[in-house]
Amino acid sequence: MISMKAQARNRENIAHLLRRHGLKPTHQRMEIAHVLFTRREHLSADQILSLVNTRYAETSKATVYNTLKLFLKKKMIRELVVDPTKIVYDPNTEPHHHLYDVATGRLTDVPADNVRVVGLPPLPPGTVADGVDIIIRTRPQS
Repeated sequence: MISMKAQARNRENIAHLLRRHGLKPTHQRMEIAHVLFTRREHLSADQILSLVNTRYAETSKATVYNTLKLFLKKKMIRELVVDPTKIVYDPNTEPHHHLYDVATGRLTDVPADNVRVVGLPPLPPGTVADGVDIIIRTRPQS
């Protein structure tokens, strides 16, 4: 069990993180950030909503989506489209890639230095690469 002192310190750290990114630490932003940054998991918006509402059943789905969009804009999190029906949010913004187990749905971080990208295709005129996300899909052998 986490002590009250440690919980208060976590909340202070989260408030500081939000302020550092130019965001006002509202109650709901604090709760959403707390779920994302203390768990350090790849969570869907619905999972985040459920976890936030286990503490305070007052956060709407729209608030979660709007907050995630804001966190994405501030580059506090990454959005991973694992497949057309599964989008998760990653609090790890350091360069890395992922293994995705299609049977279990489990996502695992892969350090960026373990994967080499030798080149990119020509980009459309007037654009630059903003990043490369690699998701290696795995399944049990048949």
